[in-house]
Amino acid sequence: MNLRKIVIAIDGYSACGKSTTAKQVAKVLGYTYIDTGAMYRAVTYYFLEHYVSLSNPKEVEAALDKIKITFHVNENMETETFLNGLKIEKEIRKMRISDNVSQV
Repeated sequence: MNLRKIVIAIDGYSACGKSTTAKQVAKVLGYTYIDTGAMYRAVTYYFLEHYVSLSNPKEVEAALDKIKITFHVNENMETETFLNGLKIEKEIRKMRISDNVSQV
């Protein structure tokens, strides 16, 4: 039995089509697409919702211990992001998250 897993990573500039390409490749190959950018967005969402100061390393470190990010594939074969059990896919795509995610 072959237990090896293949991971494909795509790097590039913002808005250059990485996610679109990755989703299409995953679909063709029958792989699960994981949006790693969603991980950063989920952490950003948590920090904003819990008033975590990014300029305070101890506060950031303490907050990270309270964050659990999971992904689930829905019936449309789309990956959805969950933060501590709550689906946050729509929330992490909002402008306030986009405006702050680079700090994370």
